[in-house]
Amino acid sequence: CASEEESDLVTEVSGKKLEAHKAVLSEKSDYFQGAAVPRRIATAVGNMSEQITAENCYEILTTAKRQRIGELMQKAYKHMSDNFLEILRDPAVYGRLTGGERELILTMRMEGKRALVVAEINEVYDRAGSRPPSRENSRPQSPLSMVSLEENHVIYYYNEETRDWKVLTKMPNEINTKGSGICTMYNYLFVAGGIKVQGDKGKVSDKVFCYNPLTDSWSEIRPLTQGRSQLKLVSMDGYLFAIGGECLFTVEKYDPRTDRWSPVAPLPKGAFAVAHEATTCNGELFVSGGSLFYRLLRYDTRRADWEECPFNNSRKKSTDMVAFKNFIYRFDVNRDYGVNVFKYNTVVKIWHDSASLEQTNPLPFRCAVIGNTIYCVNKSQTLQFIVEEENEQFLPEAEALKAPVEAKGALVPFVLALPKTSETE
Repeated sequence: CASEEESDLVTEVSGKKLEAHKAVLSEKSDYFQGAAVPRRIATAVGNMSEQITAENCYEILTTAKRQRIGELMQKAYKHMSDNFLEILRDPAVYGRLTGGERELILTMRMEGKRALVVAEINEVYDRAGSRPPSRENSRPQSPLSMVSLEENHVIYYYNEETRDWKVLTKMPNEINTKGSGICTMYNYLFVAGGIKVQGDKGKVSDKVFCYNPLTDSWSEIRPLTQGRSQLKLVSMDGYLFAIGGECLFTVEKYDPRTDRWSPVAPLPKGAFAVAHEATTCNGELFVSGGSLFYRLLRYDTRRADWEECPFNNSRKKSTDMVAFKNFIYRFDVNRDYGVNVFKYNTVVKIWHDSASLEQTNPLPFRCAVIGNTIYCVNKSQTLQFIVEEENEQFLPEAEALKAPVEAKGALVPFVLALPKTSETE
């Protein structure tokens, strides 16, 4: 009998405290029955939140809307945002969301702090001494462990508060970083192609991997239509473009909605067999470098073809090329003079000299853009090139960021919006 059990509620009536039972009061009184509803809703929200999946997230969202449970709605939206690519591929979910809801889950996905991130990759032509002494000396003795260490490349992010690099994740062993293409889209990291070493021979890979920083998970997506090494991977207008590769002029485009790669217009033959650079600017795709370093091509999405842009005066090999606002910035490394920067105005289609930095025997680097700063990253240091309306310049080398101490191989920088944690804040 409930009355014989220990009471779980104390009420006060006319100044007297009375012991009672919640279950009995809810059963006998409409008032107390109503008061119990929020507790039941809170319990239900907690239970349903733990059970949200890609398969049931839309039904849970619909239930939350109908019952006007704001907290559960937010949890459903967060699940969709955290697993955006999976939701994007499912017309039963994404196709039923309103335009505002689609914009919301993508906006939520980009809300974290934008961080400079670098990935270790194997260079196509390995150089002696590419591994830092600290990691050489810390190798485990087990042969199996040694293989795992060689294959397991690390991805670091720069913590501005502590001014040092921290480990974000490690790449799965299946990823072939040598000769691979790397880029970001929808706040995911994609790694495509590369060379898989088999004994003393190499095999070109068609595999594509994806890292989700919000769930800290890796997955494999649809492979390329053909294996590629030394390709360029870029994102534009919600698509990935895999451009060229060693002895390849073909280009293919990935649609994440259909999880499918399809061919687009190939590069002009004889122009960019290897070592090309690529970037996007204002919804246009640009490629430079390769066999003729001074050439610049633009992909015309309306005509689905490539067109020649004005030549650059520099006849040196560029180390990288990135876009900021209406300009493409090209960085040339010259052993005798240092670094020279040129910029191309994509609106008026004119090249300009931008800036220079005197260095002795400068090392090649890769670039990434955060705000108005272009970070120029290699294993020696990370230079900062500041773009302002009336001035473009490198910050003094004394202000350069240090490279990750344990980094091996070459470093490829990119930008991700990382979730707020005690580590990233």
